[in-house]
Amino acid sequence: MKLGKLVGYTGQTSVRTELVAGLTTFLTMSYILAVNPDILSQAGMSKEAVFTATALSAAVGTFLMAVLAKLPIALAPAMGVNAFFAFTLVQGMGLPWQAALAAVFIEGIIFILITLFNVREAIVKTIPLSLRYAISAGIGMFISFIGLKNAGIIVPNQTTYVMLGEFNPISILAIVSIMLSGILMKLKVKGALFYSILLCTLIGIPLGVTQIPDNFVPVSMPHSLEPTFMQFDFAHLLSIDMAIVVFVLIFMDLFDTLGTLIGVTAKGGLMDKDGNIPNMKQALMADAVATTAGAMFGTSTVGAFVESAAGISEGGRTGLTAITVAILFIASLFFAPFFLLIPSAATTGALFIVGVLMIGNVHKIDLEDIADALPAFVTMLMMVLTYSIADGIILGMLSYVVIRVFTGRYKEISATMYILAILFVLKLALG
Repeated sequence: MKLGKLVGYTGQTSVRTELVAGLTTFLTMSYILAVNPDILSQAGMSKEAVFTATALSAAVGTFLMAVLAKLPIALAPAMGVNAFFAFTLVQGMGLPWQAALAAVFIEGIIFILITLFNVREAIVKTIPLSLRYAISAGIGMFISFIGLKNAGIIVPNQTTYVMLGEFNPISILAIVSIMLSGILMKLKVKGALFYSILLCTLIGIPLGVTQIPDNFVPVSMPHSLEPTFMQFDFAHLLSIDMAIVVFVLIFMDLFDTLGTLIGVTAKGGLMDKDGNIPNMKQALMADAVATTAGAMFGTSTVGAFVESAAGISEGGRTGLTAITVAILFIASLFFAPFFLLIPSAATTGALFIVGVLMIGNVHKIDLEDIADALPAFVTMLMMVLTYSIADGIILGMLSYVVIRVFTGRYKEISATMYILAILFVLKLALG
């Protein structure tokens, strides 16, 4: 019997093909093991514990995707949401990271419920398409800006607010990281971002940026989850701010996961003749459970990774590809000392390239129609200038509602958008 029949796929595949596809996907997305702990540690969380939480949540989510949905799609803590967690919720709003984790946990529970009752897609349809594209692009720009700021390429200036920083070993290594990532991506090197991080970590040694501790051993037993496991603070949940935070988390996860599922399954020819994703509900449930488990372990929202397309390009078509990725994430737990050695400057390229990829849908916005172009531009620009994904979304949505109401296009606005606009105005009025 062909492997495909055993795992719910009617086409031809083989164990070797699926294993190679899984390895390819893992190498392509393994940069998250270096980047996620680096970002969340800036929220005050234990870098070692977050590394373990990242690997475990990715393994759990990807395994569930394999078993429940039988799809060759991998999950891990989502880029963009981790930045929202660290830089908007904790640094921007001043929330303890324990409260931010509680919001992620609540989001996961809500996701499980709305997935059970098949309302996820209905929620998505209430948000205008132009704003969906703008939010994705804005998050990409925000992530890139964070990478540049952390590397000292962009620094504060009292007169102009920001300026180009000095060239020093850290910023030089970050620039090399960006260019090397771009070159390897252009050359279609599998695992380009991972190899860029690895090479820049090595280059950082003679530059004095990569600090190797005495008696360094790249392999060890996994670090404990104790500093982050179940560290929830629910005291802040009963407020308008936290209600908006949970909504934004749901909103971001919804579009990230659905967009990735649609794009990746289409690339692999896995959709049916009507364009439906196979085992859609099960795939969304895997995402919802993984987000809940990830919050318990101590990491931000877990979502489907678009890098899964790399494995599909290698022929991955079944859940065995995802199982392979899950096993590799478990194995990575024993290489924590190596991943935690990686300096922030070496991950700048990965952050910047992810940002570049996320602006890809801008051309789908109708820039000839000011009623679409202005809210989209507000969304993208204000995410960066306010240093807040949430504020960018709020201001973009408000401008969308206002411009349509006062130009006679109020019928284009959904009831949900009106409700959100009222909540957003209250939030801004109350500070």
